[in-house]
Amino acid sequence: MIFGAISKALAQAGDPRFRGVLLRAVGLTMLLLAAFYVAFVWLVGWLVPDSLALPWIGEITFVDDLASGLAILGMLVLSVFLMVPVASAFTGFFLEEIADAVEARHYPQLVPADDIPFWDGLRDAARFLLIVILANLLALIVYLLSTVLAPVVFWLVNGYLLGVEYFQLVAMRRIGEREARRLRRRHMLTVWIAGTVMAIPLTVPVLNLVVPVIGVAAFTHIYHALAMRGAGQSPAP
Repeated sequence: MIFGAISKALAQAGDPRFRGVLLRAVGLTMLLLAAFYVAFVWLVGWLVPDSLALPWIGEITFVDDLASGLAILGMLVLSVFLMVPVASAFTGFFLEEIADAVEARHYPQLVPADDIPFWDGLRDAARFLLIVILANLLALIVYLLSTVLAPVVFWLVNGYLLGVEYFQLVAMRRIGEREARRLRRRHMLTVWIAGTVMAIPLTVPVLNLVVPVIGVAAFTHIYHALAMRGAGQSPAP
């Protein structure tokens, strides 16, 4: 089911309606990462002096340039971790457009879903963004202690978080918050595995730019498959 949902999401990438959202999402992702980079470099430049006087050595004038170079390297590493909160932030902006495009193509028999009020969606996305950041900060010690297993721990932690958020928000459009939570808990293992599958490519530069959009589309298929299974129906082909 999970890989079938991802395959359907990837196959729809050429759909004009879907492609428009994808291009805007990639553009916004790049802008957000650029903003993080500018802010980070500015902070390093503000904290690090232009020159440094050392005993017996004298004045070193390339400290600022060295710090800027290290900041660029640091941002390349941090971008892997930044993509997870960026991916979670996307749901508030593009979820309904993506889910509507998927349903229009694959589930045309459905009545239009209830719109999530803009401010409610933005509030939920901001709340979950904060949860993602705090959870990763708390898990940082585990990452450091895990050494070679750190990527696996990272994928599992963020797979759980992203799976819960994506599935919950997609399902809420159709069955409301309470029923969405109940359905998600009933199929938590599937949701977690699907979220982990999405979290893995988030650590791959360039590829991670399209993951948020593909992830929402895939979770739209996963929700409908689970909902149809619960109703005793066969999922749409």
